[in-house]
This record gives sequence, structure tokens and C-alpha cells, in this order.
Amino acid sequence: MKRFLPVAAMVALLAGCSTPTATPTESITPDALTGTVTVLAAASLTGSLDDVVTAFEALHPNVKVTISYGGSSALAAQIVAGSPADVFFSANDSTMKTVTDAGLTVAPTVVLENVLEIAVPAGNPGKVTGLSDFANSDLTIALCDPAVPCGSAAAKLFTLVGITPSVDTLEEDVKAALTKVSLGEVDAALVYVTDVKVAGDKVEGIEIPEAQQVINEYPISLLTDSANPDAAQAFIDYLRSAAGVKVFVDAGFEAP
Repeated sequence: MKRFLPVAAMVALLAGCSTPTATPTESITPDALTGTVTVLAAASLTGSLDDVVTAFEALHPNVKVTISYGGSSALAAQIVAGSPADVFFSANDSTMKTVTDAGLTVAPTVVLENVLEIAVPAGNPGKVTGLSDFANSDLTIALCDPAVPCGSAAAKLFTLVGITPSVDTLEEDVKAALTKVSLGEVDAALVYVTDVKVAGDKVEGIEIPEAQQVINEYPISLLTDSANPDAAQAFIDYLRSAAGVKVFVDAGFEAP
């Protein structure tokens, strides 16, 4: 017995000094995601979505996310026409439905909401106070084209409140309408709360209580013809995570 004791003691000693086996969450494995993810996204997502992309790429350094912004209806038409893309992020359900009806989406999911707000140039030179001023032909008014989500929502809003706007220019997307305001080319425009916020001191926002009845929902979907579905789905999953949604909420969007 005595001659086996040192061996047993040595085994115990070595066991105590050995490196603990790493748990699955502690082990480091190479990132299997690679390649490019092409996203077609509503113009109103500019800025916030860029920040989400930066964070995602930091987690997955072998993936490059490229974004093409524009009016949702135009982007939907591009996808249906065969434009290569992995992800579609729309500013309303109807434009996503266009792509879904063509059999090109995989389980679209609403991840954000946005609401309209009046934007006026700094100092409010037109003395705009509310939606009723949009019927004043003495003011220069910009709206989004009704074919795009911000224009469609505006049309519903004006019908709701019984106002016929005196429109001077219809813009291809919400960023174009916002630019008209920030440059002082129009007295007012209807954009999103998020656009007013990102414009800083270049514009002033006027809230519209009735706009809560025409909230825009933002669905996102993997596309069936995606050339990189694993990385594309990983990007969607990150965007829908608490960290991803927080970026948008901080920019003025709302979680559904």
C-alpha cells in the first residue's frame, strides 16, 4: 500500500493542476460566415441601418454587408425584375407583399414601426402649425410620391383628417422630401419622426396626433434567390436582436 500512495498522490496533484476543459460558450471557433450580403432597404432606414451593419461586421469580419437605399416600391420592382439581392427591408407591408406575391420572400417579419411628422426649415419661416397649413396654396409643400410608403401614409392621413393638400412637389422617397426642407426649398413636408431627428438643427418637427392612426410597419425578409442565405439570415437575426433593435429605437423608431 505504501508504494502506491505516492502514485495516487501524484495523480491527484496532476489532476488539480490540469487546465479545466472549456465549456461550449467559452470555446473559440472560427466564424463560418463569409462572403457578401446585399440588402435593399427603405430610404428612411439610412443611418440607423448603417450602424447595425457596422456592429454586425465587427462580429463577423469575413462578411461584407452592402446596402442599396431607395423608395420601397422601386426596390420591390427591382427584386421582382430579377435584381440580385439577399435581403429586402421595406417601409410598409404592401411593398413587401409585392415581392411575397412573386414568391421571392422567406417569412417576412415586421421588426420596426415609424410615424409621420411635419418637418419645417429651421426657424419655421412659413409659420406652419399643423396639417391644415398643407392646404394653404401660399406655402410651398413637399410630399412623398403616393407610390412609396411615406406618400401612401400621407395620403391616408389627409383622408383621415379631411384635408386636400396643395402640393408643389412629389419626391421619390422620404430622404428627398427631407432634403427639400433642410435646404429651405419648401415650407413644409411630411416625413418620419426619425428623419426629423437625424436632420438635427437643420429642420424642426411638428407632431401630428392623428398620425398614430397610420403607423408604418417595417418588415424584413430573406429572399429566396439569395446567393448567401446563411450570412443573410444571420444578419436578419442580429438586426432583430435586442442590440440591433436598440439602435433603431435610439434613432426614433418604435418596436412593434
